[in-house]
Amino acid sequence: MRAVLGLDIGTSSTKALLTRFDGTVIAEVGRRHEVDRPEQGLVEMDAAVWWDEFTALTRELLERVPDAEVEAVGVSGIGPCVLLTDDAGEPLRPAILYGVDTRTAEMLPAVTAELGGEDAVRSRCGSALSTQAAGVKLAWVARHEPDVWARAARFTMPSSRVVELLTGEYVLDHHSASQCTPLYDVHEDTWIDAWCERLAPGLAMPRLVWSGDRAGTVTAAAAAATGLPVGIPVTAGTIDAWAEGVSVGAAAPGRMFLQYGTTMFMIAPTDEPVSVPGMWTTVGTRPGQPSVAGGMATSGAITDWLRRLVDGEWSTMLEEARCAGIGANGLLMLPYFAGERTPIADPDARGVIAGLTVRHTRGDLYRATLEATAYAVRHNVEVLREAGVEVHELVGAGGGLLGRLWPTIVSDVTGLPQTVPSVTIGACYGSALLAAGLVADVDVSAWNPPAARIEPDPAATAAYEPGYRDYRELYEATKAVVHRLAARG
Repeated sequence: MRAVLGLDIGTSSTKALLTRFDGTVIAEVGRRHEVDRPEQGLVEMDAAVWWDEFTALTRELLERVPDAEVEAVGVSGIGPCVLLTDDAGEPLRPAILYGVDTRTAEMLPAVTAELGGEDAVRSRCGSALSTQAAGVKLAWVARHEPDVWARAARFTMPSSRVVELLTGEYVLDHHSASQCTPLYDVHEDTWIDAWCERLAPGLAMPRLVWSGDRAGTVTAAAAAATGLPVGIPVTAGTIDAWAEGVSVGAAAPGRMFLQYGTTMFMIAPTDEPVSVPGMWTTVGTRPGQPSVAGGMATSGAITDWLRRLVDGEWSTMLEEARCAGIGANGLLMLPYFAGERTPIADPDARGVIAGLTVRHTRGDLYRATLEATAYAVRHNVEVLREAGVEVHELVGAGGGLLGRLWPTIVSDVTGLPQTVPSVTIGACYGSALLAAGLVADVDVSAWNPPAARIEPDPAATAAYEPGYRDYRELYEATKAVVHRLAARG
């Protein structure tokens, strides 16, 4: 049976699947893992997990489907992350994760000034520096861990690390590179050599490859470790949200992609690179696909926190939230449980629950969590529109689509219709699609056609309006107090 393998390394789990060349899923497997939070603002991961889970899940799939003839491999993962390795390819420290790790916050003004100011950075990179920027994370290690930096030869992200171990090729996809601000020029699609040497002195920068292009082929050593055939092609891979966007065909300007996961990610394709204050300008998985992206530091992570806190069962709590109704019986939440990325770029923001009384239930709390994330999506949409980026439709993917309540609330709060695809597995499915493109002609519309369309309820949209205004006001009203609390924590 002809097949392709797709794998995604997420924040809380790794998922892998085999698909046929028409997009039919043959088998899927997964494994949960944890990130490390050594102190407030630091979020890291043992990179050994990435390869260990890739090899284990690949072997599990091949054992489950013994007649599968895998012809290509695609990989995606969380990012932008920074893993430094030595000349032998051995990790020198745990990987520093994406914008949820806020250790670089104090460096941002000084690094911006070093490079000539925010306008100079934006003009080449499309985005201002933020805790999301992988280039500044490299600078942090160079300046705070000189012993580590002295031995550093390369840097990778989850997807490119697995690609390197599979193929022996030191590459990074253009999209991931575009989130290495300020090291990549989004207009020229290339590294900015002078800024690379200034912030990451002496580090060999990876060869740039587009996400769906061939990075290399499976080596004999990798084949022995995984059970994959020697010599089959491997894509360059990419960051999970973009692979997930590929899985649902969300590449058209005007259609904003939403990734319903541990964090919420948003991608708004544009015709040309557009700089939007508070958000990130990136290139896509193929040439000529610029986009503006945004991301929450937490979303599904909050619902999971609440479920564990009250020892609840997901389907039961979802139904309780449905019954709570619009406004969660007078509860309002700020979903900044790990700081916030876009559009406020505030690593010291914290979660706030306002209006709590003894009569409130866990269903009210769960509903308030879903509504808070929807308000955050609307805030990002409004910032995009103010910068001239049109958004007239949403396209969703990810586990949060199950049950339909969460995406329905998002559509009602934003007033935007939302397409739900047939397959909502996520980034590993997009990685498989990119892999299939290495050896066959594939059409995403045929792989994953729409399954449903959520239309916003005008009455609900109107009912949410006061809550959204209060949401925006609550952050400003509590910011000073919350920042003092963050300093004590």
